[in-house]
Parts: sequence; C-alpha cells; structure tokens
Amino acid sequence: MNLKNKNILIVGGSSGIGLALIKHLAIQEANIFNISRSPATDWPGGVTHIQADVLDNLSTIENQLPQTIHGLVYSVGSINLKPFQRLTQEDFLNDYKLNVLGAAEIIRLSLKALKNAGGASIVLYSSVAAKAGMPFHASIAAAKGAIEGLTLSLAAELSSNQIRVNAIAPSLTDTPLAKNLLSTDERREASAKRHPLGKIGTPDDIAFATQFLLSDHSGWLTGQIIGIDGGLGNLRPL
Repeated sequence: MNLKNKNILIVGGSSGIGLALIKHLAIQEANIFNISRSPATDWPGGVTHIQADVLDNLSTIENQLPQTIHGLVYSVGSINLKPFQRLTQEDFLNDYKLNVLGAAEIIRLSLKALKNAGGASIVLYSSVAAKAGMPFHASIAAAKGAIEGLTLSLAAELSSNQIRVNAIAPSLTDTPLAKNLLSTDERREASAKRHPLGKIGTPDDIAFATQFLLSDHSGWLTGQIIGIDGGLGNLRPL
C-alpha cells in the first residue's frame, strides 16, 4: 500500500489494535515511531520507541519526533462501562483526557512534521457507541463523540495543508482492553450474536482499515467516520 519508507507515528502501539498495525506497517517497510509507556516484547525490528504517558506533560517528546511525519495514528482508548448513576465527574474527565486531550496534544506537537510531508494522514479512533446509543456507555460515548467532532474540525482546518483526518468507529474488538467483556465462551458468543455478521472484530480488522487510511489509496478521503463494526451501527437484520 505504498507505505515503504514513510514515517508513521503510532501512539499506543504496545498492544491490541496499535500492535497489530505496527506489524502490518513493518511488512510494508514503513519507518515506525511509537509513543507508549513501554515497548512491546513482540514488536518487529526497527521500531523507534518514544517513552511517554499521554496523561503526562508531553512537551518533552517534540524533539524526539522525526522532522517529517507522513501518518499519525492515535491508538489509545478506554472501555469504562458503568450505570450512569455510578459515573463520577472524574470518570468523565479521565475518559476525555485519555481519548481527546491526549490526541489533540499529540497532533499539536506533530503538526509541523505533518505539514512538512506535503501530504499526510491522521487516523483517530471513535466507537460505535458514539452514535448507536448503548446503555452503560455514557462516559466513553461522550469522549468518542468528541473525537468525531475533533476529526471533522481538523479535517476542515488542515485540508489546505494536504493533511487528511479520518476516524474509525469500531464495535467490540478482541483486544486486551476488552478482555473482561470477553472473559468466557458465553460472553464471547453473546457479543458475537449482537453483530449482524455474527462475530466480534479482531485487531487486524481495524489495522487493515487504518493502513488503507494512511496510504495514498485513500488520498481523496477526509473528514469521514468509518464504522468497522460488523454492521452493528447501522443494520437491524431479521
């Protein structure tokens, strides 16, 4: 997908979707930079790790970024499911900081390098819950709704710099983040049945879509929220 020698910055590539994406990008011979608290033990060779926590002061990472960034993926998120009456202000703030403010700050620090590319792509992650209306999702749905607003606003603002901005809105995906929701065969089966395609997503499902959005094959695509969700977001089959 023409990503050879392109500088791609991943935030949160130590596990789950981010880790799957790094493995795909390595096959494409991209130059991979990853920001996370710790590296993964099963990364392919050649990944440049930048140690940081997105909830901390990130100003120190700016000098560690490449001067040109062709693609940026913010693969950090949370699954904070509680009845509304049990959600605290701290829950809402933590989800917002992790999902939205972290993404905004990374993009701000990377903006010069993205502009230097003369054509770059930013990929953010929303959730099917931002629009589908699911019980116990109030905090995370609010944060992911903000991600969708950020995607559209940045896509408009950065289009003159040939920087494309899109978001993927997955449904439940088999990642470490979702392990409590998929902890038994019964839970996995029930979750699969909720989706029109009868299965839950894999990290590769999301990574392949992300790879497409990073590549020139999606060069006329910006400001889109793309549901990779097994049909859950839009379909009501018989």
